[in-house]
Amino acid sequence: MAEVEEQVSHPSEETTDESEEEDSEEEPKLKYERLSNGMTEILQNDAASCMTVHDKFLALGTHFGKVFLLDIQGNITQKFEISSVKINQISLDESGEHVGICSEDGKVQVFGLYTREGFHENFDCPIKVVALHPQFTRSNYKQFVTGGNKLLLYERNWLNRWKTSVLHEGEGTITNIKWRANLIAWANNVGVKIYDISTKQRITNVLRDNVSLRPDMYPCSLCWKDNTTLIVGWGSSIKICAVKERNPTEMRDLPSRYVEIVSAFETEFFICGLAPLADQLVTLFFVKENSDQMDEELCARPRLDIIQPLPESCEEISSDALTVRNFQDNECRDYRLEHSEGESLFYIISPKDIVVAKERDQDDHIDWLVQKKKYEEALMAAEISFKNIKRHDVQKIGMDYINHLVDTGDYDSAARKCQKVLGKNMELWENEVYRFKTIGQLKAISQYLPRGDLRLRPAIYEMILHEFLKTDYEGFATLIREWPGDLYNNMAIVQAVTDHLKRDPTNSTLLTTLAELYTYDQRYDRALEIYLRLRHKDVYQLIHKHDLFSSIEDKIVLLMDFDKEKAVDMLLDNEDKISIDKVVEELADRPGLLHVYLHKLFKRDHHKGQKYHERQIGLYAEYDRPNLLPFLRDSTHCPLEKALEICQQRNFVEETVFLLSRMGNCRRALQMIMEELADVDKAIEFAKDQDDAELWDDLISYSIDKPPFITGLLNNIGTHVDPILLIRRIKEGMEIPNLRDSLVKILHDYNLQILLREGCKKILVADSLSLLQKMHRTQMRGVRVDEENICESCHTSILPSDMAKTFNVVVFHCRHMFHKECLPSSGTIPGLQFCNICSAKRRGPGSGILEMKK
Repeated sequence: MAEVEEQVSHPSEETTDESEEEDSEEEPKLKYERLSNGMTEILQNDAASCMTVHDKFLALGTHFGKVFLLDIQGNITQKFEISSVKINQISLDESGEHVGICSEDGKVQVFGLYTREGFHENFDCPIKVVALHPQFTRSNYKQFVTGGNKLLLYERNWLNRWKTSVLHEGEGTITNIKWRANLIAWANNVGVKIYDISTKQRITNVLRDNVSLRPDMYPCSLCWKDNTTLIVGWGSSIKICAVKERNPTEMRDLPSRYVEIVSAFETEFFICGLAPLADQLVTLFFVKENSDQMDEELCARPRLDIIQPLPESCEEISSDALTVRNFQDNECRDYRLEHSEGESLFYIISPKDIVVAKERDQDDHIDWLVQKKKYEEALMAAEISFKNIKRHDVQKIGMDYINHLVDTGDYDSAARKCQKVLGKNMELWENEVYRFKTIGQLKAISQYLPRGDLRLRPAIYEMILHEFLKTDYEGFATLIREWPGDLYNNMAIVQAVTDHLKRDPTNSTLLTTLAELYTYDQRYDRALEIYLRLRHKDVYQLIHKHDLFSSIEDKIVLLMDFDKEKAVDMLLDNEDKISIDKVVEELADRPGLLHVYLHKLFKRDHHKGQKYHERQIGLYAEYDRPNLLPFLRDSTHCPLEKALEICQQRNFVEETVFLLSRMGNCRRALQMIMEELADVDKAIEFAKDQDDAELWDDLISYSIDKPPFITGLLNNIGTHVDPILLIRRIKEGMEIPNLRDSLVKILHDYNLQILLREGCKKILVADSLSLLQKMHRTQMRGVRVDEENICESCHTSILPSDMAKTFNVVVFHCRHMFHKECLPSSGTIPGLQFCNICSAKRRGPGSGILEMKK
């Protein structure tokens, strides 16, 4: 609940209650201000009794019988002396050109504001209300109604005289009238009625609920939401009535319209006024509260609530307690609520005070957020609605937010917001940097400084770098990596780092940072020296990026010691910049590293390092024997004698066997396998590879007295050598392991071979038959011979022009045609001829003859 405090100090009216708005986290929906200027002077000497609101001006009636016209700001524009007693009601038509006034002494005046001609009448009883037709100015009938003891309708007839009609009487004093379009709603002591002026029918009677309340003390409040929706507030109950058209089939003697109560609910307090706000309702309540000292109820501050009507209840949206002047002396009947339909303005009228309530705009929303120190939400709201806000500046709100974060010690968030708030304002940026320096928080703002197209003075960046260099080497290194080198004076920072290195010469962080600074300054040789000294991973990137290969010719060993895989890849990728010979020369004293380099070179290209292949034999033998045999197999430039000598010296049997076989000494190689390795499987595999009958004979001879070898031969020899040769040479009585299984395998392999041969034979016979049938069908086909065909020898038409003469034509199966006399003699085999064109194909498709005679 929010409160409106009195702006003019009156000690007797001050309240000790603290504003609930300050404690509430819920933002109020409305804002309030007193209507001042001329209104203040009026209420000092008089008291407001009623007021009517037009979009362009206000009309105020007082207890001393005066009517004032005021502008929206409360300045008096016109004054009318109507009576000496209280003005009960003022009514304006929609155009605002005619006004109706009634007073407690029975006077009724209806006149134009620009002319005093109109209706003037004195009644013998008080007239409580008057209401003009909404289109009074435009209407020819000039209709209006008054309410006292009776509801009277006045209208001009065709003779320009006023005609009076009694619409209703006999139910007490009429206390309120509201006219909307063709519908007139009024309230008396019994309830609320609605009259249709177009059909001249009364269409409803809404009874009041609490009959115990005096109608003069708790008057009825009426308000039209639209042309067919009436809102009735009486006592503590509210009803929303919808005027609807009756179905023509149900009319009979009933009115053409009827009223349906779509919502009815009770409220906590007494209702003084109602006004619509979209689909919600603005309600002015009269509040009484119990006294702590006396057993009686006191008048409390009135409340202005926004509620959401429901069918049988309502939901409170907001509630504000209003501290109006002399609220302790006011009764329910002293308050009124008027609203301007053109704008969302609500006027709370009391005898000595008039308060204007209006919907809060975006500026008010931002004010509330700032007041609650919700600066981030205020900044977001200002950015979204920057075109609509009038009293606020986005940057000013942002600065307030930064100041708030600094005051609360959240320096990192404050620095981060600088990027968004300060934008391109260099002066503000520099002021903030110096402020952060003053409070010792340069580190917080360093990572958010502008570093793109928008930049501060180099001195600002240097100041921050010096600050980091004093206290945080890692942070200093991070800034050097992240900031472009042209933000600051590079030489000045290099000198500062050098000075610090004099005190701590082995600090790797400072050395790395110095190397980066040298790189920014294009002194790559110095940066390279530092990187190599530190064995830094970025050394290879630096060499590639800045083409420093000429600088590393004498540092190849260092690079290889650091990471030989990366170093070798880099050297091989850039052979055009550092030659193979130069690398081999530099690595001559480090054979292990030389082997790594030459091995990768050989993997990439078997021929590039061919002059070093002889050298590589020893290197492989020393450092990488598993790759020696693959090297010997793949190299075509390796001297075999030298390789054989080295392998024999080191007793490398497998490599020696390979070299002997490659040099043609297969029998010696087989002997080494059998004697040195004693591996019959390898011996058999070797014999298979060589496919030499003498080798098989040697293998059998060597194995004949070794039963395990015989078993291996029996299991594997069947597909290369006739097993009978081996079996016949086995001595009588020799015990051979797994002999039965070996013999079974031989027989199984033999049967398998027989089956394969028979299968192949069947396939061959079937294919031959198929092809023979195809050839026969082809040769049995006829060949069309007509005038378009020519002799392939004389190139004239194959058929004579005179078909009556005898002629001979020879047509081969290859479709070539000849005159018989154009063919050569048949040769050695009488009756057999070949196509001259296809004769290159021995016994080809043209070997058959189809002879035509006529």
